[in-house]
Amino acid sequence: MNSFKDEQNPMTHPSVTVIMRTKDVEDIVGQTLAALYSQTVTDFDLLVVDSGSKDRTLEIVGRYPARVISIRPEDYYPGRVLNRAIAETDGDIVVFMNSDVVALRPDTLARLLAAFSNPTTMAAFARQLVRPEAHDWVIRDYIEAYPSVGEAPVWQPYSLPLAAMRREAWQIQPFYTDAWGSEDTEWGVRARERGFEVAYVPESLVMHSHNYTLRQLYGRRFIEGEADAFIYRNHDSRRARVLAAIRSMAHDVAFSLSRGHLFQAALAIPRRVVYHWAYFKGRALGERRRLQNDNDTSLGQKAVLSRYAA
Repeated sequence: MNSFKDEQNPMTHPSVTVIMRTKDVEDIVGQTLAALYSQTVTDFDLLVVDSGSKDRTLEIVGRYPARVISIRPEDYYPGRVLNRAIAETDGDIVVFMNSDVVALRPDTLARLLAAFSNPTTMAAFARQLVRPEAHDWVIRDYIEAYPSVGEAPVWQPYSLPLAAMRREAWQIQPFYTDAWGSEDTEWGVRARERGFEVAYVPESLVMHSHNYTLRQLYGRRFIEGEADAFIYRNHDSRRARVLAAIRSMAHDVAFSLSRGHLFQAALAIPRRVVYHWAYFKGRALGERRRLQNDNDTSLGQKAVLSRYAA
């Protein structure tokens, strides 16, 4: 059994806890767990937070030595759930792994944890590669968000599908609960402002992506827009959103045409209209809530969950 070792201080052996959130993922969670338990680092505890699975998810999870916390679907608010989960564990390093993320190499976890050999590193996140069936616009987005070398772009400060942080970092800065989504982006932005070192580890490879329907895409972008109103606290104008939509449409169309995918090039236009319109609507809600000190996050939750489950 291999354990994570702090190379800067060989007398210490930080303990590792993996936190995984699940809900009706029987089609993928078996692959996720099989890859996790095939890692070169095996000395970790797994805590699964399930928010009301009705399929075989918990049966599959039960094949592994995981501790499970069950919550009601209506109680699933990402920041709150993560804060509770971390509080119920005692690992020195907390690893976050989505239930639909598959490690692509046996040392994926080891390479992520190796970032903490640097005593100034407070958090780290992995590189994500798309699934084989990913649409062109998803591929293009991931190429920009998760480069194969160097640093992640400034607008990608932290990403939880596979990430880790020191417990002390979370104790200083828990996940926010002002809005329903983008808890990882908000944490990364605040960490950067605080002077925390957050490492992007492109050698730590996982497979993770979604071909959202337009309905699902609206929900995801709505809650991202709402969250950004709290994260960045600046006004997002309609003109800026229109220009951003035009630019992204043009890039998507050009990318699909370069791959000979005419149908996906045509789909780029309605997809990006929904993408930016949903963000604009969510951002407007977030700005109103922030200015009015409105603590009700249920509208964002409903916007994404009602569509994502469809």
